[in-house]
Amino acid sequence: MNDESTLRAGEEASAYVNAVEERAPANIALAGKGVGTPKPSRAAIAQAASGVLASKWLGLGVAVAAVALPYLNSSTYTIQLATDALIFVMLAVGLNIVVGYCGLLDLGYAAFFAVGAYTSGLLATGFGWPVIATIPVVVLAAVISGLLIGGPTLRLRSDYLAIVTLGFGEIIRITANNLEFTGGPNGLYGIPDFGDFGLRADIALYWVTAAVVCVAVLFSSRLGRGRMGRAWRFVREDEDAAEAMGIHTYKVKFAAYIAGAVFGGIAGVLFAAHQTAISPPSFNFLWSALILMAVVLGGMGSTPGVVIGALAISLLPELLRGAENWRYLIFGLLLIVFMIFRPQGLLPARSGEPRRHGRRAQGGAS
Repeated sequence: MNDESTLRAGEEASAYVNAVEERAPANIALAGKGVGTPKPSRAAIAQAASGVLASKWLGLGVAVAAVALPYLNSSTYTIQLATDALIFVMLAVGLNIVVGYCGLLDLGYAAFFAVGAYTSGLLATGFGWPVIATIPVVVLAAVISGLLIGGPTLRLRSDYLAIVTLGFGEIIRITANNLEFTGGPNGLYGIPDFGDFGLRADIALYWVTAAVVCVAVLFSSRLGRGRMGRAWRFVREDEDAAEAMGIHTYKVKFAAYIAGAVFGGIAGVLFAAHQTAISPPSFNFLWSALILMAVVLGGMGSTPGVVIGALAISLLPELLRGAENWRYLIFGLLLIVFMIFRPQGLLPARSGEPRRHGRRAQGGAS
């Protein structure tokens, strides 16, 4: 009797299990609430928005829109404002290599900006060089500057490195303010541009700037997804663990610092040609703080996010110009709101290594 009841109970249990498995996952609701398809959560919506913003087609569309801007609005104000924004994007992308990819807190990034601008300006005004011919010398000067500051200091970490880089930025500015051949407090003026190419001068400069910045953004993105980019991320997450796994952390950090210096130097060339005059106050600590703010606001380590953050930081004050004396207060409040509700940035970098799909991934799995 007991054996028959035990057998019957076992059959009922297995039938119940089979029925549940055939029904697939069910929606389970709390008592008093209806059962139905769950609504998409805020995280799912944010993930979908991030996927759209991270699309390569969106980046291509932004690049095309940037190049086509003079056909849409060719006013002097719009072209000058757009050129300033592109130069700021170049600076933010360069600092993102140092801070976002490698995790090195740099508070003196404007120093490389100044090195590039002054080197190009001195060669163009003092020796009559074309501005485009000064770029190789500017790159060399930026690399030397990175070697001088990075060599003895990149063994430091966190706050100590931030203080040293802050001092380096102030040293460059004060040195330019006290040397005669840099123009002293008056700076340099009469810096030529790249040429008009048969167009209006400001539009020609804008297109040159747009082309350089688009190439720089693409190069930075590819660099971050390559072998060196993975090494930078490992150092950023845990330097000790990365060193234990065989990564030469000092060389890796050095590479990030030099790459960021080159980006800053080339941005300095564009800035000097755009402004036609430079002076030490143009490269104060506020520049470094704003560039770092753009990286943090956009999402550290995310190239699309940093571009969005740079455009927001550079364009918002101008869009709020109608508020007159209140515009910087509103600008600051907007930044605070963004950081409260989106502390990871507008478009944060995806954590982990990208998955590979297709036959190659299936072959590796098998």
